[in-house]
Amino acid sequence: MPPVPDVAARLGALGDLKGVAEASEAAREACTRLRFAEALRRRIPEAAAESRVRGARASAALDGAEVPVERVRSVMRGAAEWGSDPVELVVRGAVQATAESEHVVGLVLSAPWQALARLHVAAMAGVLPAAQVGRPRGAGEDARELVEVGPAPVAAAVASRLQAVAEVCRAAGSPGVPGLVVAAVVHAEVASVRPFVRGNGVVARAAERAVLQATGLDPTGVAVPEVGHLRGGSAPYVGALAAYATATPEGVALWLRHVAEAVVAGAEEGMRVCAAVRAGRLS
Repeated sequence: MPPVPDVAARLGALGDLKGVAEASEAAREACTRLRFAEALRRRIPEAAAESRVRGARASAALDGAEVPVERVRSVMRGAAEWGSDPVELVVRGAVQATAESEHVVGLVLSAPWQALARLHVAAMAGVLPAAQVGRPRGAGEDARELVEVGPAPVAAAVASRLQAVAEVCRAAGSPGVPGLVVAAVVHAEVASVRPFVRGNGVVARAAERAVLQATGLDPTGVAVPEVGHLRGGSAPYVGALAAYATATPEGVALWLRHVAEAVVAGAEEGMRVCAAVRAGRLS
């Protein structure tokens, strides 16, 4: 199905909000530098794998669960297993969703709901009852996450909001629609709508990662935008999401600039990943 012209036009207009065009261009330039980094040549799979390690660790930290990156790396390599305490359950979900983001890159723009469902299954299988995994909230089911962003829409409104997310994804690649804007809106909509009972933040961040790669902004998947979102702790991230949820031009612009800055920081972290991979010193 082709993108809805009005959606593409509205997304293009977001690039005209205060400071967004400049921030988006800075993100594009940072990702271009990363893509052509000398240290990345012939080492993309290793660097992308380490990016997912660092991204998963930062994504979990944004949900209040912090563990050393070495712990995440060991588990993702199969050298260790997760425990069952609440912190490790959150980190495990972030690890599995971030890993799955690699596999939904070819799906996220054409079948976004399917991609989101797969990310949620990766994050929440074995944590939520099977009937609540990979499907949107039903009648009487609430999402009690990200409360600082504002109240989650009632379950009856979730389907229409997810349809809007699908239209945003289909508009990617349309003239005048930056990939950064698409990724930022998808992230914010999932985090604001909270279509699932639990695991929405992890899914939103994994979806952003997949969209950044699918739109070609970060084609190698080596940038670590989650690290950028974590700069300064969770408060700036949650505050920017809350600003987006106001639906005012100022609030939306603040979120878009936040995402652009997170991508710049994520590309810089990706450069450090490349250097570590090249030197064989990930630890």
